[in-house]
Amino acid sequence: MKLKHRRLTFVLIGLGLLGVAATLVLSAFEEAIVFFHSPTDVIEDPPADDRRLRVGGLVEDGSVERGGDTVVRFRVTDMANTIPVSFDGVLPDLFREGQGVVAEGHLENGVFVADQVLAKHDENYMPPEVADALKRSGHWQEMQEKMQEAGQIEGSRYQ
Repeated sequence: MKLKHRRLTFVLIGLGLLGVAATLVLSAFEEAIVFFHSPTDVIEDPPADDRRLRVGGLVEDGSVERGGDTVVRFRVTDMANTIPVSFDGVLPDLFREGQGVVAEGHLENGVFVADQVLAKHDENYMPPEVADALKRSGHWQEMQEKMQEAGQIEGSRYQ
């Protein structure tokens, strides 16, 4: 085999190995990435049951039900659609009805089973994903007025 052919063979093998390595890394990232969805996104295009995702919105008023032990059921809404959530654990201190929340978990028979629930960190904060989902659903103004009435925001902070 000529030196030129041998060099070409090594370059092709190297590129093939590099391609395989890149494919493995990208597939590992795809499995580890958790995407954010609003309740409307989940209802319109349900993910696979084993797919991890984040669902964000507002905790619907009157929807929190505390079962035995640490099981809590509530509904998350983006003011257009609502999705039931089940969580077994200790909720954050700032969790309450009418507030922004992001839950991470998976969908199981139409119920979002959360293994982590994140609540807003002060009275003026709403997770950006939740705010964007409310704006897309056309209910942002309604939510802003509700928060103003409750004294949670001043003026037009989230315009």
